[in-house]
Amino acid sequence: MEVNIGLLGCGTVGSGVVELVQKRSEMIARLTGLEPIITRVLVRDSHKSRPVVFKHEQLTTNASDILEDPEIRMVIETIGGIEPARTFILQALRAGKHVITANKDLIAEHGAEILDTAEQVGMDVYYEAAVGGAIPLIRPLKESLTANEITDLKGIINGTTNYILSKMTATGADFDEVLQEAQDLGYAESNPASDVDGLDSGRKLAILASIAFHAKVTLDDVDVTGIRTISATDVAYAHELGAVIKLLAEGTDRDGNLSLQVRPTLVLKDHPLAHVSDAFNALYVRGDAAGDLMFFGRGAGSLPTASAIVGDMIEVLRNLRMDTALRVRHLLLPHKRVRRGQGEPTRYYLRLTVRDQSGVFAQIATIFGLAEVSMETVLQKRSSHETAEIVIVTHEVGQEQLNQALTTLYATDSVLTVHNVMPVTGGAQ
Repeated sequence: MEVNIGLLGCGTVGSGVVELVQKRSEMIARLTGLEPIITRVLVRDSHKSRPVVFKHEQLTTNASDILEDPEIRMVIETIGGIEPARTFILQALRAGKHVITANKDLIAEHGAEILDTAEQVGMDVYYEAAVGGAIPLIRPLKESLTANEITDLKGIINGTTNYILSKMTATGADFDEVLQEAQDLGYAESNPASDVDGLDSGRKLAILASIAFHAKVTLDDVDVTGIRTISATDVAYAHELGAVIKLLAEGTDRDGNLSLQVRPTLVLKDHPLAHVSDAFNALYVRGDAAGDLMFFGRGAGSLPTASAIVGDMIEVLRNLRMDTALRVRHLLLPHKRVRRGQGEPTRYYLRLTVRDQSGVFAQIATIFGLAEVSMETVLQKRSSHETAEIVIVTHEVGQEQLNQALTTLYATDSVLTVHNVMPVTGGAQ
């Protein structure tokens, strides 16, 4: 039995979906008892040359040809962005069509609306490809680990920034140089802001936290810091301290109080995330029953993303075969609250430029002592005849105490610049 599918968008990801469905259609039919047929494809230009071959009648520039076709049972959205993708998905659901999307921006901002609509009309929405490309993250959190109370998420979920930081570590080059190389190779967009400013990771963390912590979370709930301020100097000091710098997305649930952060972090080399390099992604998950788990793989690309989409498509086909839907509901617990700026105590790395004169370090030590911030490691090097550079790694400290110390440092004449402040993870933590 054939199942007709409509594809919205046929760019890099959409073409990968078509390629994979054509390649695996016989296997999918044997697995599910249903044969997937992509009957219509929404494109901007039906005459454009594409890496996959279509019959002319398959292509359309009018979304209604898909959304209003009663023969189409499933819609796959690969357009990206908020609109018109949101409108198309809601229209498809209300027309009785199951939906698969890879649209992280849309799910992060409007996921609750879309999932509520799907439940009201009895249709399924799958979005495994929205986070982590080929890495199975959404389904394990929604299904395999549901017997657990998930307390911690920590991971590298943006391949562009991980590539940049990995190259900076390997070559000693500075941020701007490596960013340009990443753009030349196609690893970074011409406008890289979403990636390097941490917004892409923030949206993905919002999606993961919504599922893992059973809470309504959007990007506005995530404290986000990007990697533009990371220099080759910071990378070198990290190496000296036995660490590498990674852009980590972290979420914790402590008795219903949620903390969600994306920020550059010194990851000591004894932590598994320290060894996730180049454009690879990884997510560390802690559950009260399962313990510690880590998922690893390629987080982007045409076929890795298509792999996740086609995996979702197979789930929809199985549901159609069994005449069922909404097997896994999206649970929201009302007592969950996001507490911004209230992360758990941790160690911190600070890099300062100070006047090279006697008594300055004693002054800094006094500032830290008054704020109840203790120092674990100190590195001091002369930068010029008049300045010195000091790197401090603290013992575990709360955000309030650290902010108190920083406020005083900023106002101290002998402290010329506070270059970077980053958390440290790994080691005895």
